[in-house]
Amino acid sequence: MASKNYYDVTEWPVGNPYEDIGEVINSMIADIKSRQTDTDVNKGGKPGAVIYIPPGDYHLSSQVVIDISYLKIMGSGHGFTSSSIRFNTSEKEWADLHELWPGGSRILVDIPLEVNDEEYKGAAFYVERSGSPRISSVEFSNFCIDGLHFIEDGSGETNPENTYTNGKTGIYVASACDSFRITGMGFVYLEHGITIYHADALTIHDNFIAECGNCIELRGWGQASKITDNLIGAGFKGYSIYAQNFGGLLITANNVFPRGASSIYFDGVTRSSITNNRLHSFYPGMVVFRENCSENLVSSNHFLRDHEPWTPFLGIDNGLDDLYGLLYISGNNNSVMANHFSEVINTQHIKPEGATPVIIRIVSGNGNYISNNHVVATEVHAKTSDSCFSAQVEALLTTKASVPLTVTTVLVEKESQQNTILDSGSDAQVVIDKTVNAFRATPTPGQ
Repeated sequence: MASKNYYDVTEWPVGNPYEDIGEVINSMIADIKSRQTDTDVNKGGKPGAVIYIPPGDYHLSSQVVIDISYLKIMGSGHGFTSSSIRFNTSEKEWADLHELWPGGSRILVDIPLEVNDEEYKGAAFYVERSGSPRISSVEFSNFCIDGLHFIEDGSGETNPENTYTNGKTGIYVASACDSFRITGMGFVYLEHGITIYHADALTIHDNFIAECGNCIELRGWGQASKITDNLIGAGFKGYSIYAQNFGGLLITANNVFPRGASSIYFDGVTRSSITNNRLHSFYPGMVVFRENCSENLVSSNHFLRDHEPWTPFLGIDNGLDDLYGLLYISGNNNSVMANHFSEVINTQHIKPEGATPVIIRIVSGNGNYISNNHVVATEVHAKTSDSCFSAQVEALLTTKASVPLTVTTVLVEKESQQNTILDSGSDAQVVIDKTVNAFRATPTPGQ
């Protein structure tokens, strides 16, 4: 017997999903609400529903508004492919490409926007419900949300497709939520991939979120959530992962691509973990703790900072100099242990000129524990190329260095005291006031 709570967007009698899938899904949600009105029937009553999006291209010009719990919207393929590579390839070559656009179960965001529209109006999926209990168990799985194009933003960028600006968001959750799941999704060419306020027990797992102005933004406050096993890469103006006033956030096993202004940015986050991630950046400020981030664990991560090798983005950075630090800490009682840092740069590009780059910088706070971190710093003259893939792979595989690079592995500013720094740099590599901090140098081979 077919379930009334299973919907296929290609079989629904209202609207045309290929012209405006937003109208179709909104009609389905209205149908669910009209049928599921009782709150207590045999200890149930509102089971929610599944909405299925088969593989295909579906334009969306009407925002989907979700205000019910237990709704799963799912497809059959995240469909990610690089739009940035295509838009930075001569149109003369497009005819020879196997495919031009992302695929799978793909939603094309065509929402019409005005210049001063509020941010949420550009979202393909807008989730909001007031009252009690919080909206719960909304799931997005296995389809692609494509913002299609970036636009001119006044920055002077010669190719508007490289601005990471278009006012579009994939998923925007405006109200307090519980046990949401975003899994197996593809997000591409959106100014904001995922924006969620007031999340509790959120799962963002196994997604491909790249070539977006910002990838994941957890705003307002939240707790007990996880960002795990994703492939992520924001643009140079935004964050790959951003969290605000969060407690108990687990960020693990993510592969974070370069070009985001920060790989991970914590704003007032406490008692959270950043573990076993591979983080790659073209700029300082890879991981930033601001506004008294305290009692966080940063462990067993691989940090790689090198230079942009792809021609279209040469000369673009996030505005930070090499004294800022790859890991910037403002807060108390954070633990940074057993991480590997690779700083592979050309001394001619160090800012300010002649400066000694900083790896870990403790700016303020006390009681931070820095232990057993390994820093490899080398000078490399990497090649640039018009081919994004080959240029980046060649840069990653280059390990032959002309000379070692002098760096400050740990810098403890005067405003920060009572910290412990162990085996994370030699005497010459650590800048610290030993009268108010504890320090043990890494032994130097041969001495």
